[in-house]
Amino acid sequence: MGWVPACTVSWEDRTTVTKIVIAAQQRDAARVADVQARHPGTELVVAGSRDQVLDLIGDADGLFGAVNAMEFAAAEQIRWIQAGSAGVEWLWNVPALQARDDVVVTNMRSAHAATIADHCFAFLLYFTRGIPQFKEFHDREEWARGQVASRLVALEGLTLGIVGFGNIGRAIGRRGAGFGMKVLAVDAHPGDPGDGVDEVWSLDRLDEMCKTINVLAISAPITPQTRGLIGPAQIGMLKHGSYLCVMSRGNIVNEPAVIEALKSGQIAGAGFDVTHIEPLPAGDPLWKAPNCIISPHNSAGSSLTTGHVWRIFEENLGRFERGEPLMNVVDKGLGY
Repeated sequence: MGWVPACTVSWEDRTTVTKIVIAAQQRDAARVADVQARHPGTELVVAGSRDQVLDLIGDADGLFGAVNAMEFAAAEQIRWIQAGSAGVEWLWNVPALQARDDVVVTNMRSAHAATIADHCFAFLLYFTRGIPQFKEFHDREEWARGQVASRLVALEGLTLGIVGFGNIGRAIGRRGAGFGMKVLAVDAHPGDPGDGVDEVWSLDRLDEMCKTINVLAISAPITPQTRGLIGPAQIGMLKHGSYLCVMSRGNIVNEPAVIEALKSGQIAGAGFDVTHIEPLPAGDPLWKAPNCIISPHNSAGSSLTTGHVWRIFEENLGRFERGEPLMNVVDKGLGY
């Protein structure tokens, strides 16, 4: 996959690695055993539940998973935290960690990009190719060839706008270009588009992008800068009959504004893999919004992703043991 270190990290003051606590969702016993066999000098300890992390972390040198403020306070000798996901928004709730230059956080940047981008286009094709309507006729055993055809939409020639042009945004952009779409993006750190993407703009051109696109895909991390970034004003700027795919984190998009836009038809379809509250409680208005589909934060799921996650963890484990720079280092001040 071509991963590279995000920055150089010195481990000159680090003591010999003795213990890594595994608290991430990926607790596959066979994979843990395989990694343990290749790293006999390190003890890998699996936390059977979240409650066990606090009991295990006191003498740990590293943690595979997220950490909360209480756990971090108990981690007396920790020097490395490998997040189990690309998003590390939990950092904002652990200010003591953000203040510690001697504790490095790494994430799973690039591990989930392919499947999340696939999921984004599954949402989009679900609506543009009339799958909900076809399923209704299918269940009634009706050959309704003409009833849906006039409402089908081709992706070629549409304009896709992406908010957040990291690995996930780039993967979404490549797929959009492959469908013959014009692809625009905005990002806090705009760079070279590449991969068939037309232009990448700074975030201050978000409104301009919203006015020109047919599809809006959200793939930005949740930070103080992006929280509430897509509000009623931006939703109101979208073309009538646009589509929305929310892929990265909840609370970037104003959900009540989306619900109203779905009711009016301004948004023709919306797919949410992430929501403002997770799990989304029964009775939340988003469940009943018309032309809306919700998947329970599963867009990253696949055996491909799991393999990438464990390869990143083991690569960083080896580097940590050898005192080498780690890959996918997170800027704790920025939150990604």
